[in-house]
Amino acid sequence: MTVDDTHSDDGAEPSSGPSVHSTPHHEVDHTAEPTDDPLAIRLEALILGADRRYTPFQAARTAGVSMDLASRFWRAMGFADIGQAKALTEADVLALRRLAGLVEAGLLSEPMAIQVARSTGQTTARLAEWQIDSFLEGLTEPPEAGMTRTEVTYPLIELLLPELQEFLVYVWRRQLAAATGRVVQAADDEEMVDRRLAVGFADLVGFTRLTRRLEEEELGELVEAFETTSADLVAAHGGRLIKTLGDEVLFAADDAGTAGEIALRLVEAMAQDTTMPALRVGIAFGTVTTRMGDVFGTTVNLASRLTSIAPKDAVLVDGAFAEELIRNGDAPASEAEEAAAAAERARLAEKEGRPDGEPPPPYRFGLQPMWQRPVRGLGVVEPWLLARRGKPSA
Repeated sequence: MTVDDTHSDDGAEPSSGPSVHSTPHHEVDHTAEPTDDPLAIRLEALILGADRRYTPFQAARTAGVSMDLASRFWRAMGFADIGQAKALTEADVLALRRLAGLVEAGLLSEPMAIQVARSTGQTTARLAEWQIDSFLEGLTEPPEAGMTRTEVTYPLIELLLPELQEFLVYVWRRQLAAATGRVVQAADDEEMVDRRLAVGFADLVGFTRLTRRLEEEELGELVEAFETTSADLVAAHGGRLIKTLGDEVLFAADDAGTAGEIALRLVEAMAQDTTMPALRVGIAFGTVTTRMGDVFGTTVNLASRLTSIAPKDAVLVDGAFAEELIRNGDAPASEAEEAAAAAERARLAEKEGRPDGEPPPPYRFGLQPMWQRPVRGLGVVEPWLLARRGKPSA
């Protein structure tokens, strides 16, 4: 069945008819019929653990939910309308019954249940596409002449499926534990939704020109290397990768110091790779609305605008981010004052015959104010250039 990534800003679903808000990158035929290919049906039964048995109407009736609600759940999970084809299984019935049961028990509102279906569908759709494109495609190459990919695929999936399923559940539990921990540490209920975060965009410079110059395979390898390096650095230094957009990544951190460290390490890592274009990063600090794993709001918009005006191989931050670094002792309030203080410490040390003066404060970052400039949709801002003071920590 066709998979469709759908998105709605308010979580509401149409009560009837085939209208669905699909993203521009995933246009689908919402009258698509399920495949009748024998191998595809065998693989589907293997993966789902059950044979096709129900039409959508029969599945809804067996699950004890209305056809309208079943359709909304189905679309929210990202699947195309299938008419009245007999294409659903016992697993589909059980999923409908579970979601509806959470609503009936008052544990979830109906809009929230729709959001659960949508967020899960969108996330796992991308995961499944990646696994097929980058993982199974390579593994199912026929090992010897005369064999077809078809002959290899079924036994391979049969072996991999239980292991991949266990690993998926493990990672999901780990991520859920981490996210729950962040929520329970919030100062109040409002902070659980609208939180103060540092949000950063890292963007490859000149990517559009690269797409015209590189072969598709080379471009894919470059994007994969960029996303992999970014994801590893963001995670290793305490941030969260919100999403990747090919030539751009969006990340967030609970404090400015963490975000600054991540940004500078990204620039340093890309500069060391001669195959990579230059990188520019923009970061803003402030109130952010989180929803379905994504972040929204003026702070996010400002970070995006700062990225677009940042110099190559540089990090540009907003005033609130700079103030947060200064407040936490990660950067001096004034580079000029700090330089004067260092000179005075050296003078006193020399006068007293000591080898050096009082050790300088352990500032991690330096801030250089840039010219004020108008930023589209956000008025006039005064960005700061973020730099590293001393060597990065291990």
